[in-house]
Amino acid sequence: MSSAAIATPSLASARLYVCTDGRRERGDFAGFVDAAYAGGVDIIQLRDKNIEAAEELDLLAALREAAQRHGKLWAVNDRADIASISGAPVLHVGQKDLPLPAARSLMGDDAVLGLSTHSPVQVDDALAAAARAETDYFCVGPLWATPTKPGRAGVGLELVSHAARTQTTVPWFAIGGIDHGNVAQVVEAGARRVVVVRAVTEAQDPADAAQRLLAALPEL
Repeated sequence: MSSAAIATPSLASARLYVCTDGRRERGDFAGFVDAAYAGGVDIIQLRDKNIEAAEELDLLAALREAAQRHGKLWAVNDRADIASISGAPVLHVGQKDLPLPAARSLMGDDAVLGLSTHSPVQVDDALAAAARAETDYFCVGPLWATPTKPGRAGVGLELVSHAARTQTTVPWFAIGGIDHGNVAQVVEAGARRVVVVRAVTEAQDPADAAQRLLAALPEL
């Protein structure tokens, strides 16, 4: 069975999504993603603007192996060419990246496509795109300013509340500066799924950090 074949049912139950860079300074990428998956992370996305394509493909091979071993999803950021070559089950794009119809054309109907949204209008547009089968999930944020998105101001929790009020069945994730100290506020605003970066990537024990975040999230 291909990874794409299991992507959609896995997405429906996904609650915790982690984005990580290539961890070149630590040199522990394979060990990190294995620990994060073991702690309950459902999706790991490699997001690193400072690596060449060949290195990204090598890291994605390690990510794919860990994901398949744990029965989880893995994702590529922005680049449909890299996603297609690596066989990624998930591609995530931003508002200014490859348009969704083009990404769907390149990735095929079985791939999971995600979209970043930063305003109520963009959330509503993402829902319309999902109705056209152009996207499968979306993220709302960044809720708080974060060094992973320099220069982008936080949009605040109201965008989470707006997404929650749509009562959509399309999976969506809150993102941006979420950690163990504020995840309860995000849940209270209406989120049931979150994307985190530093809360897991900078943890001494990624598996434990993931488990504690999952414990703070409601069941789906």
